[in-house]
Amino acid sequence: MTKDWHRIINVDDVPSPALVVYPDRIAENIRRMVTIAGNPRRLRPHMKTHKLPEVIKLQAEAGITKVKCATIAEAEMVAKCGVPDVLFAYQPLGPNVRRLIQLIKQHPRTRFSAIADDEAALRNLSKAFEAASLTLEVLLDLDTGMHRTGIQPGPRAFELYQLITKLPGLRAGGLHAYDGHLCVSDLAERTTQCDAAFEGVEGLKEQLEGARLQVPRIVAGGTPTFPIHAKRTDEVECGPGTCVFWDAGYGMKLPDMNFLVAALVLTRVVSKPGPNRLCLDLGHKAIAAENPHPRVRLLGLSDAKAVMHSEEHLVVETPRANEFTVGAVIYGEPWHICPTVALHSQAVVVRNGRAEARWQVVARERTLSV
Repeated sequence: MTKDWHRIINVDDVPSPALVVYPDRIAENIRRMVTIAGNPRRLRPHMKTHKLPEVIKLQAEAGITKVKCATIAEAEMVAKCGVPDVLFAYQPLGPNVRRLIQLIKQHPRTRFSAIADDEAALRNLSKAFEAASLTLEVLLDLDTGMHRTGIQPGPRAFELYQLITKLPGLRAGGLHAYDGHLCVSDLAERTTQCDAAFEGVEGLKEQLEGARLQVPRIVAGGTPTFPIHAKRTDEVECGPGTCVFWDAGYGMKLPDMNFLVAALVLTRVVSKPGPNRLCLDLGHKAIAAENPHPRVRLLGLSDAKAVMHSEEHLVVETPRANEFTVGAVIYGEPWHICPTVALHSQAVVVRNGRAEARWQVVARERTLSV
């Protein structure tokens, strides 16, 4: 890969700010995911990163048949793409229960499952699915240290899993354990932390099976830990997401993970408010702003420091500001690509150095038809 791999020959045809994607690099990242997993059947990639039907199709071409998603709209999109196995990795609540039932009825060829960690939510799901004459496979969501969702492995988790096996309209599908908090740079330390966090999951599985309760699968990990989980038994499915596009954040934190940047933001200098300042059209509406700066790594301008960020503008200071004219194009590598993608309705597709198409970021919407 050359250092100018990202440059667009017909860049004057691309309005800014823009999300720019490179399908050849996406396909290579998918190939590397499969290589790490050892078999595409071990993968259940999270599609929240890209939200694109075209990427789902690239994954299908690589033999990936299972997907993880976080919204009903995402689940609908992948079902329309013909994905046979979709995990709704969010506890269905409120109107989303009805929407999930409607989605299942509309896509009978897709196997849907969901996660849950609460007795009242489980009983509500049971009531709704029994009334609809359907059965929903439910994975018990476990908290392995992130303290965001899930229940800690232990007696109460055992009771909830047992409850799933008994409630009408539900079927126990296994365990779900997301460990997104484990992203230290040192692989050996990350592995030790990951293995320690997973001990509770394995212990609960053994207890459940000892009580003659089936645990068909464990869905574990995100991008930083999926190479670690990939070394476990075939019953453990890996759930990477970000590595399909990669970004500056993980690129800096995880030097052991060899993935290609496959999505960038294209921006232009819209003003030069001072001798060392450039104002770019890369505001909060175009680049994810949930992290402290740097929120984007400007390619070829590593010394640039953000001094002001608002809805439409990003002002940076650099001693090289005089090298850029108003209208100059700059390419940026987002620090966090997932929420950045959600800010764009379209992605500009670049092949062989030319911007040649647009992909609709379909699943950025919360509602499609269901």
